[in-house]
This record gives sequence, structure tokens and C-alpha cells, in this order.
Amino acid sequence: MLLLGIDISTTAAKALLINEAGLVVKSCSTPISISQPRPLWSEQDPEEWWHGTVTSTRAVLQDVDSGQVGAIGLTGQMHGLVLLDGEGRVIRPAILWNDQRTGPQCDVIRERIGRDRLLEITGNGALPGFTAPKILWVQEHEPANWSQTRHILLPKDYVRFRLIGEHATDRADGSGTLLFDLRNRDWSEEVTTALGIPAHYLPKTYEGPEVTGRLTSGAAESLGLPPGIPVVGGGGDQAAQSVGVGAVEPGIVAVTLGTSGVVFAPTRRAVVESEGRLHSFCHCLPDRWHLMGVMLSAGGSLRWYRDNMAPDMDFDRLLEPAEAIPVGCEGLLFLPYLSGERTPHPDPLARGAFVGLTGRHTLAHLTRSVLEGVAFGLRDSFELIHSQANIEMKEVRLSGGGAQSPLWRQILCDVLNTDLAVVNVTEGAAFGAALLAGVGVGVWPDVNAACGSVVKTTHQCHPRPESASRYELQYDQYRRLYPALKDVFHELGG
Repeated sequence: MLLLGIDISTTAAKALLINEAGLVVKSCSTPISISQPRPLWSEQDPEEWWHGTVTSTRAVLQDVDSGQVGAIGLTGQMHGLVLLDGEGRVIRPAILWNDQRTGPQCDVIRERIGRDRLLEITGNGALPGFTAPKILWVQEHEPANWSQTRHILLPKDYVRFRLIGEHATDRADGSGTLLFDLRNRDWSEEVTTALGIPAHYLPKTYEGPEVTGRLTSGAAESLGLPPGIPVVGGGGDQAAQSVGVGAVEPGIVAVTLGTSGVVFAPTRRAVVESEGRLHSFCHCLPDRWHLMGVMLSAGGSLRWYRDNMAPDMDFDRLLEPAEAIPVGCEGLLFLPYLSGERTPHPDPLARGAFVGLTGRHTLAHLTRSVLEGVAFGLRDSFELIHSQANIEMKEVRLSGGGAQSPLWRQILCDVLNTDLAVVNVTEGAAFGAALLAGVGVGVWPDVNAACGSVVKTTHQCHPRPESASRYELQYDQYRRLYPALKDVFHELGG
């Protein structure tokens, strides 16, 4: 049997085929465009997700017997808003997770529900990235579109609708909407009522390995697959990514060093950080939750830096001279808040900065300071998770594009002062979605068994005591920068 994972990320629609041994048979990605029609706005056309899914799926099925595909799992970008009318037609472009227009609506949510009550129910504070404030924005600014609305979906679940003809979501992704009762693992009547959102507009919820429906004949024809294939719940991108690297038991922490940076810690109960600085969501397997710290610009900081400071260099050539720069970059610090920040500062007006520049600093110093600044930002999440959940971090598993850099791995290892493990899985969320699909049709008895069967550690990175000690001092300096600069950031960005 082959298992198909589909990932609707912000930049591409990806299809991935694996076999029952967990080996990748083939993968393909189709780019997706992003529209930014106004400052702070970020939108996509859901039809592009579907076309990308069809293109990528047909590509991976070339030279493969499509009759061997036994199940489909879905994953994708979280927090987006897709509005459908009663006929299933898209009403307006989808508003994405990185859209920042909804600050005033976040204030409204806190006023109607209460900050502490919102945290108690949903596990999260009101942030512009979440789905709920986007709905309120449409209610206020586009009443004609809201009056047409009959169904509310998340990005990957629009693709699910096109696959099975049903409105459904998984509980990991649902818990990222700010409309979910975290402990009861379903929509919160109290929140939806307070926000004027009819409960029947929201999709039915499932656990990640549960079958949500079967491939319709029309979708099957478009994809080049037989009809009737089960489609499982799957998970939001970070939950599926964590399944892909085996972070499903408390004590195994996943760090993703991609465009954004994520620290993901599974828990056996819902744990809520009192200030809302950490996200608390359902995991995409039953009876599991997770705490998650998110920095918005991790690998994105390095890409911005390369594109603007050294556009003619590939990343390997850019990073090579930085290896010779001393730990701490001779007094240079980088704040990676190029897109605002979530953890530990939920502040859309936070800004990036190089601090400590002198005439002796070179391009190589700046390069290394970007790597170190991102590592310090990830440590912020580690510190919060440890203090809130008191989780014993038995193993930290690193993935994402940044994990391919030995220099960045070592810097992160030294800054965190803990061993880092790299696993054999490089395909991320789509791989996790495929594993969930396999569990859904009985290839493995549960998610733990699936991860234990196919996810293996390939090598480990160990902290260097002298470097770790020097970074400890610099991390203290780094932590003092945001409070010192916050007022200036807000004056500049207000």
C-alpha cells in the first residue's frame, strides 16, 4: 500500500507518497502565489490550492500504480480563513495566518469574552494571526460577504472539501482558530456565541487519524486516483511536522528551523501559559495536547539577510566565513523580529535590529549574528515551556531547512546547552500527514507505533561547554533588548 500526504503550505501545494516501510517513493511541490493588496494584508486564492494539489498529485503518480494508494492525509498552514456560500463557492480570497490587519478585532474579542476567560477556554490569547479575529474583520468591513457565508473552513480543509464533498477539520488545526474549547477538543459554544458566529457554519471535527470521508468520483478523476480512497483528519502543519519527526510523547521536543521557528512540546493534558505567550493546542492524536512557541522569522531572517546583503551568494558560501567568527560576534547582537513576533513577545509592531555594530564588524560577523539571534529567539520558547509545564526534555529533535547547516545546528546546540538529534525524515509535515493516513487505515495500530517504526535518529550534536557558557552571558543581553526598544518600535510602526 502507498500513502499520500498533501501539504498546503503558504508557498506551495505538496504531494508526497510513502510506502508501508515509511520510505518516500516520490514528492512534488507546485508553487502558490501570495497577494498583499494592502499593507499588513496577506491573502491567497483557494482555487490555487486545489490546482496545486491536482498538479502535484498527478506528478507523484507518474510511473506509479495509482491503485496502490490506500489513504490520503492532509496538512497545511494554520489559522487561515476560507468563507464559502451555501453552494460551496469561495466568497472572497482566503485571509492567511501572517495577515496582520486584525489588531482592533483582537481588542473586541478580549472585551467580549475577557482576556483571562479566553485563555481558560481556548488556551491562547487573541492575536491577529488567528482565525477568529479575521471573521470579525469580515463581519465589520465586508458585511455583504458575511451575509453570504454559510461555511467556515481552514486552508487544508478547503482542499478536503474538494476531495470528499464534506466540511470537516481535525482537532489540532481547529484548536488554532481561537474558537475551540481546548480541554473538550471541540468548538466552544461560549466563544462562538459571543462573537456572533453560528455554530453550524463550522465544520465537524475529527482526531488526526480518523477517516473524515472518501474521495469522490469527480475529485478522483481530477487527481488520477480511484474513487473511494479514505481521507483522514491529518493536522495543522506544526502538529503534522511533529508526527513526522516522532514528537508525540512528552519529553520528545521538536524544533523546526524553517521560515518560522517553532518549539513543540507534547503534553498529556492541556497546559495554558498564564500570559498567553505560548500557544496551547490539541495534538493530532487523541489524548495529547502540546505547548508551542513560535518565532515568526527564523529561516526567514536568514533569507531576508541573504537576499538584501549578499544576493549573489548561495547559503553555503554565505555561511562559510561565519564559521571563523568568534562566539558572540565580538559584541554584535541581532533581533529577529522582522515580521513582528509571537513568542515570547506577542507584538506585531516588534522590529528587527542589529545592536552593537562597530567598524570592525564584517559581513561574516553580521551573518553569524543572524544565526545566533534566531537561536536566542528559540531559546526564549524553551525557557517558557520549561517554566510552565516543567517538562523533562529527554530528547530535542531538529528539522527544517536550517537544520541542514552544521554551523547553525552547533550554534543552536550551544545556545540551548542541550543535545540535538537529527532524524532521517526531511519531508516534514507532508510525511506526518502520510503517517496519520496509514494509522487511519490500519497500516500501524496507532501514531506512536507509526513513529517508532519509521522515524530514526541519524546523528546528534552535543553542546561545547565553553561556547555554552559564553552564550549564557550574551543571552541575558539579548533578553534585555526588546524591553529597551519596545517603545521605539511602537513609535516607528504605529
